[in-house]
Amino acid sequence: MNGLDGFDRKIAALLQLDARLTNAELGERVHLSASQCSRRRQRLEEEGYIRGYRAVLDREKMGFPLVNIISVTLATHNRDNAQRFADLLARLPEVQEAHALTGEMDYVLKVVTPDLKSLSEFVNGVLLPHESVQHVKTAIVLETLKEGGGLPV
Repeated sequence: MNGLDGFDRKIAALLQLDARLTNAELGERVHLSASQCSRRRQRLEEEGYIRGYRAVLDREKMGFPLVNIISVTLATHNRDNAQRFADLLARLPEVQEAHALTGEMDYVLKVVTPDLKSLSEFVNGVLLPHESVQHVKTAIVLETLKEGGGLPV
């Protein structure tokens, strides 16, 4: 964030909370004109500070009440195997997040499913049979305390 001043940070923080804010509304909140906010927003987008905008859907209302944390260990540790696993994940919309790790497990996934049967089908029918996967460990989230938090701008 070296190229950002206080106004840019305020604009980014506000848009992170509500991307539908108009430039006029941003201007009122950060004490700049709408045109200045428009130019700053455009620059933040062009320089990649703002990567995109999206609607946040209600997971439960959309039919995905279960959140599952799945740890995966690969069968072999080489670039090709890791790429095959990454390619698999890219095709699976129920995988909300995927992180490569150091330590005991190679990856941790955040996966949403409609029910336990779907989770079982995902693990036993998709992950475990895949050639790149050796071991899978699942945990069902009982309660989400914080989700989708913005960056501390």
